[in-house]
Amino acid sequence: MTAAPLSQAALSQRVDELAAGLEAQVIAWRRDLHQHPELGNREFRTAALVAQHLRALGFDEVRTEVAHTGVVGLLKGGRPGGVVALRADMDGLPVSEQVDLPFASRARAVWNGEEVGVMHACGHDCHVAMLMGVASLLAALREQIAGSVKFIFQPAEEMPPEGEEGGAELMIREGALQQPAPQAIFGLHVTSRLPVGVIGYRPGPTMASSDRLRITVQGRQTHGAAPWLGVDPIVTSAQIVLGLQTIVSRNLDLNREPAVVTIGAIKGGVRENIIPDQVEMRGTIRSFDEGMRDQIHHRVTELAEGIAGAARAQCRVCITKNYPVTVNDPALTEAMVPTLARVAASGPRPMGLELVPKVTGAEDFSFFQRLVPGLFFFVGVTPPEIAPAQAYSNHSPHFVADERGLEVGMRALAHLALDFLASKARAPATPN
Repeated sequence: MTAAPLSQAALSQRVDELAAGLEAQVIAWRRDLHQHPELGNREFRTAALVAQHLRALGFDEVRTEVAHTGVVGLLKGGRPGGVVALRADMDGLPVSEQVDLPFASRARAVWNGEEVGVMHACGHDCHVAMLMGVASLLAALREQIAGSVKFIFQPAEEMPPEGEEGGAELMIREGALQQPAPQAIFGLHVTSRLPVGVIGYRPGPTMASSDRLRITVQGRQTHGAAPWLGVDPIVTSAQIVLGLQTIVSRNLDLNREPAVVTIGAIKGGVRENIIPDQVEMRGTIRSFDEGMRDQIHHRVTELAEGIAGAARAQCRVCITKNYPVTVNDPALTEAMVPTLARVAASGPRPMGLELVPKVTGAEDFSFFQRLVPGLFFFVGVTPPEIAPAQAYSNHSPHFVADERGLEVGMRALAHLALDFLASKARAPATPN
């Protein structure tokens, strides 16, 4: 027998009660995942834990090995209705943890041929634990759900190893958004830029596109005491690095959107008295507009090749597009802001909802949003006694997440899913 439907107020209260009861378990999951991080496309233990949990809850479908290690679960509600998707990323980073915690990571792995420490320095352990908690919560309420909820546990958000495919783009190609296709998708990210309990959101372009830049400058090797006998790729590279800074400051209309061009690595030479043949530079390009993105790519190539040519060197520029701009669907965001505001104003630690500025970090959640209206938001995890500006950022070996934020994120995802499906159930039928 189907349970009588609860009122929206009663269902909302039940969600909060279940979330409170699950908080300790979610924290335990998070600590276990934090202590056992895995790199992109290698999240074997994490995926097994997730799949076992979803099957134990009686999910209608659990697919594994999607995009190598991804897990997709489907929970069908007790009433017919729409489909909504929730996503969490699972991978850690090649970072050696420097935080004194009883569950600190001591894991080691090989990344692109180099042995590295591994840490959940971006908080993906929190994301997985929260979504596992949402799975428990919604499974307990499945008779009240008008529709279906698709759970997407995604590998390799931080990029797969060189030479491999992975992440959201590969999950999509392998059917993560099919059978059934969701009508909306929600995702979140914990952040040290907000105090614990605060939820941040932004409509429209929210996180930047991300492109990988590699510039190789070919000179002519010579003795360091006689530079005129060769072509110096080190000096040429230095001029290129300085020249690249003018692209954002002098070539782009920053009244439209911000942008970043950064060189993060330079490699050239083996000895102080030898001018080498070659220098390689690696960097990243961030933007919020596809037109500006193409303009930056053109100017980087034009400028680097021009400076190299003037120095009698040769230059090869390779720009690889990684992630598109993360764009929150304006209509979906407007519709769901009341839900986020309600979550942020309730619970054991109400802090509020904030409209946040654009973030120059990138997210491959953007690939999902290209096919399905999506909303990606932020949950603060900086302890109240620390100013967010002073907190160690995500990706730092000192990054610490206040675990009181896990309950907030769990409630936010659960309420978003239920409110969205309820709105679809109330919507009038479209005439033929």
